[in-house]
Amino acid sequence: MPAPVSRRTPVPAVAATTPLAPPPALAARVRSVGSSPVREILALTERPGVVSFAGGLPAPELFDTGGLRAAYDAALGAGARRALQYSTTEGVPELRAAVAGRASARGLATGAEEVLVTTGSQQGLSLLAAALVEPGDTVLVENPTYLAALQSFALAGARLVAVPCDGEGIVPDALARIVARERPKLLYTVPTFQNPTGRTLPAARRAAVAAVAARLGLWLVEDDPYGELRYEGSDIPWLAAHPGAEDRTALLGSFSKVMAPGLRLGWLRAPAGLLRAAVLAKQAADLHTSTVDQLAAAHYLGASDLDAHVGSVRDAYRARRDALLAGLPGALPAGSAWNRPEGGMFVWARLPEGYDATALLATAVAHEVAFVPGAPFFTGPADPRTLRLSFTAHTPAEIGEGLARLGRAIAAHPGG
Repeated sequence: MPAPVSRRTPVPAVAATTPLAPPPALAARVRSVGSSPVREILALTERPGVVSFAGGLPAPELFDTGGLRAAYDAALGAGARRALQYSTTEGVPELRAAVAGRASARGLATGAEEVLVTTGSQQGLSLLAAALVEPGDTVLVENPTYLAALQSFALAGARLVAVPCDGEGIVPDALARIVARERPKLLYTVPTFQNPTGRTLPAARRAAVAAVAARLGLWLVEDDPYGELRYEGSDIPWLAAHPGAEDRTALLGSFSKVMAPGLRLGWLRAPAGLLRAAVLAKQAADLHTSTVDQLAAAHYLGASDLDAHVGSVRDAYRARRDALLAGLPGALPAGSAWNRPEGGMFVWARLPEGYDATALLATAVAHEVAFVPGAPFFTGPADPRTLRLSFTAHTPAEIGEGLARLGRAIAAHPGG
């Protein structure tokens, strides 16, 4: 029997000496945005034995593993065909309703139709950048501010302008002057237990910021991943709840700090027009967030007492914060300063004149302790003496050991 004849068109062979053209360049938006220094530091400190104050990581031993396992069992047992199937972009109705209920209980009346479920609140930032920012638009940010927000807005082509801040956050009068001068598209803020500083914007300033946005025409993007982690003091209403901010505030929330970051579940509450634009951006990004994860979270919220769980997490984190604050005088050189956050995950410190936290980091890692230098969090000129210390991922005893190592590293640092 004769062999079958191939009908494929033969591909001409390329001689070994023929020069090959390089592929086209990557998009300019990617080439102009650097990697997150925090992610690089985390990779550096993953080896066993390092006490890392670098990453804002929840404590894994505090995860409600049993409750979450039961929630996944329930999500699959109640209807695996649904849990493993595609879902709507906006999110499963049960979880949207649960998020709306929790927001309403915290003083911001919210309907399920105002909520978009996101793949972590970080995706919410990307969706807002896609929905609001044209290349060249001005975006106002706190100084310093959350690194991944800087990445998201830079990737969208924004021109970032820093708003003057003090120990309590945004200075409203300075904000009004910058808005009038720069005509920005939006202000991005983390007003409660801010990353990286841990500071909280007082209620009077929140009202003033909302008034500026209403008077001068400005979108507000309010990021609140840490608001439920309060260790002392009283809760302060969201910016979104203040008069003048109702029709112009996008509020971002997350289950990463109160449930588990591996779920990658966040949410976005926004006015109808902006929410619809974010839905369209999400359709292009990932169609929808994991169905089974959403249903498991909804089952968890229905069957478990998340508030009680968060209360136990707060108790543990309060003790860790206090251990860090108690040990800093013996670890940092004379003349250093730091704040006392009422909640969240971070303490912000400043070393004395002549110190450079970035240069100090290499010596610290050699002593098996790590932190994040403050310089990358700034827009424009940075304060090289600043550093961020996260206290949530280690017990008080481990924090004490880490601070002892940090003290030895500072004493051994050249020029320190």
